[in-house]
Amino acid sequence: MKKGIIFVLLLSIATLGYSQIQNPVTWSFSSKKIDAKTYEVHIVATVDDGWHLYSQTTPDGGPIPTSISFTKNPLITTNRPAKEIGKLEQRHEPLFGVDVKQFSGKVEFVQKVTLKTPVKTVLSGVVEFMVCNDTQCLPPAEKKFAIALQ
Repeated sequence: MKKGIIFVLLLSIATLGYSQIQNPVTWSFSSKKIDAKTYEVHIVATVDDGWHLYSQTTPDGGPIPTSISFTKNPLITTNRPAKEIGKLEQRHEPLFGVDVKQFSGKVEFVQKVTLKTPVKTVLSGVVEFMVCNDTQCLPPAEKKFAIALQ
């Protein structure tokens, strides 16, 4: 009996050891100084082959659109929604019953921010996103970031 329990326990541990968490998106964050008080913040998603990430403008009723939320910083104002740079694909998704807007490969979100005074500070926040391939969708995920503005 003890040998049976030990065998099942070891088999369970071995199975868990081989299971992998899927993470088909790699994020990078940077800033580019435009002038003394203006920056472009670049949030880049690199998506594994076969997967796609949804646009900020994906309609309701479909997958979770990508959203970027900035932590309040009294020194910073954001000037507009982030601009999406990448090859936007639009297709009807029968699973959701809506036309979705998505990116494959790589997409860059560019947000212009303005400092109230020319000082060094940090812009932080979180990107919420969802990815799918032809057979599955992963639950929505969040990626926190902090970008130095110097």
